[in-house]
Amino acid sequence: MEIIYEDNHLVAVNKTGYEIVQGDRTGDVPLSESLKVYLKEKYAKPGHVFIGVIHRLDRPVTGAVVFARTSKALQRMNEKFRLGEVKKLYWAIVKNPPPEREGELVHWLVRNEQQNKSYAHDVETPDARKAILRYRQIAASEHYYLLEIDLKTGRHHQIRCQLAKIGCPVKGDLKYGADRSNPGGGISLHARRISFVHPVTRQPLCLTAPVPEDRLWKALAASLPAEDTPVNPDGTPLPEES
Repeated sequence: MEIIYEDNHLVAVNKTGYEIVQGDRTGDVPLSESLKVYLKEKYAKPGHVFIGVIHRLDRPVTGAVVFARTSKALQRMNEKFRLGEVKKLYWAIVKNPPPEREGELVHWLVRNEQQNKSYAHDVETPDARKAILRYRQIAASEHYYLLEIDLKTGRHHQIRCQLAKIGCPVKGDLKYGADRSNPGGGISLHARRISFVHPVTRQPLCLTAPVPEDRLWKALAASLPAEDTPVNPDGTPLPEES
């Protein structure tokens, strides 16, 4: 595991494209259980170690995932997510350029449980949920484009489904129309940054997950300006210290 943040209340991990956040029917060991082992060994904790799952990423998606180390932190973080007080920024590599360099996507998503897939519609349909995101193209290589995505709603496979709807399936995402898989089976969607006010200390946190150890990811990320300006959870710069 790559730990990107840790204190007495929270711990954040840079998830790989083959790890699961919480246990499922595959029986594979989830990050939540791996973290319990890590904390128990690191701090020589006797007995039960608490880890609360706050949010999830799809298995083939990489990037920042935050867990709670106390029930109080879990309850407060759940409330922040419910109230929309957590800002999530994703990066996605796509083969086709978007119709505009930046824009807002609004669709109505219908989830098919049997297929574990969502379908995007341009108008409201029965059982659909409104999905909104903003995107902008921030880098490009000879054959691929890097999009930054500001997720406004949290729907099942939302980014994957909405990008596919505009003809830009995420690289490696066979389920949503990519022409071939990635080595290892993951997809090129990365939870780059998560920002919020700490549930206990009340200090702003902005946690950034390094991109995967992949030549294309590294090349696209290296073409961007340095990301060293701290920001508030709403995305505005923090005031400089006097």
